[in-house]
Amino acid sequence: MKIGIDARFYGPESKGLGIYTKKLIQQLENIDKENEYVIFLTKSNYNLYKPKNSNFKKVLTDYKWYSFKEQIFMPQKLKKERCDFVHFPHFNVPLFFSGKFVVTIHDLILLRFPTHEASTRSKLMYKFKFFVYKKVITHAIKKSNKIISVSEFTKKDILRHYWDLPDKKISVTYEAGHERRILETPERRQREILRENNIKSPYILYVGNAYPHKNLNLLVEAFQVWQKKYSQSQFMELVLVGRDDYFYKRLRKYINKRNIKGIKIINTVSNSFLQILYKNAHIFVFPSLYEGFGLPPLEACSYGTPVLSSREACMPEILGDAVKYTNVKDKEEFAKDLNKIISNIKLRKQLVKKGIQKSKKYSWKKTGIQTHEIYKNVL
Repeated sequence: MKIGIDARFYGPESKGLGIYTKKLIQQLENIDKENEYVIFLTKSNYNLYKPKNSNFKKVLTDYKWYSFKEQIFMPQKLKKERCDFVHFPHFNVPLFFSGKFVVTIHDLILLRFPTHEASTRSKLMYKFKFFVYKKVITHAIKKSNKIISVSEFTKKDILRHYWDLPDKKISVTYEAGHERRILETPERRQREILRENNIKSPYILYVGNAYPHKNLNLLVEAFQVWQKKYSQSQFMELVLVGRDDYFYKRLRKYINKRNIKGIKIINTVSNSFLQILYKNAHIFVFPSLYEGFGLPPLEACSYGTPVLSSREACMPEILGDAVKYTNVKDKEEFAKDLNKIISNIKLRKQLVKKGIQKSKKYSWKKTGIQTHEIYKNVL
């Protein structure tokens, strides 16, 4: 059997789709010694991937995702390789691709939160983009031979929107957190790196983008409430880590307008620095209103950092009792629960222990094995 994998997202371990694609291919290389694999990559990540299994070969497919070229030329490239089927790790399956395929659906965020606030484009362009998005994701879901969902929550969400789909068409394979929980960098050097980057301990950490559904406006408001009501003489920063894009720039303006002090926004960081940030954070906060899996809080758990999380969407399914949940629609309650973790040493120790145990239940090896089993049933 010859299997194609659209690995154009393959890349930095700080990005969700990049992690998923990279880890999946690594596991399949270890698991499958029989089938042939064709890994489709772009110029930007072609040299990042070095096959470790002789049955895996890489092919340059330099068509940017969500582009016109992707729709027109990608099907030709896929057809040329004569794969029995192709696995698309995201919904962006070209409309003109007529071969068999598996698609991974991580979430239905744009269907659940179809607001112009989540786009930098004009209202007219956004409407057109949303129309195309619905067309592409519907095609991916309806025409796929098999759908992989990253949580039971996402599976139910798909079946809620596409009620005529058979339940058995969708298989759930969970993602996983970082597998190296013990940092190679000595603790003393970790502290030095934090000081070099002007990060003062203790600090509260958030990692992720600033899209509207991430609910960061509420987070910074809750942090301001905590400062006024609970901080007393204790100093603590809120450190936000994400790409310096339109949405983070907009958040900066919001913070400045409300004159909220003690918030540091850091542009995308290296994977090694990100690990240090996770490991040394006093608390990790995750106020998101919608997630398909929610990798960052699970990452935080794996590093022994207490987590205060939203209970929305998939979070209870993925995190169980390993975190403290709060009402992320109420800044007063959020601030109160934040202070509970800060001030209660016993609670912190319980969350650390449960968090590490929970993170061990997920592994990329398991993801690879389950995906490989799905492949066997496609043809």
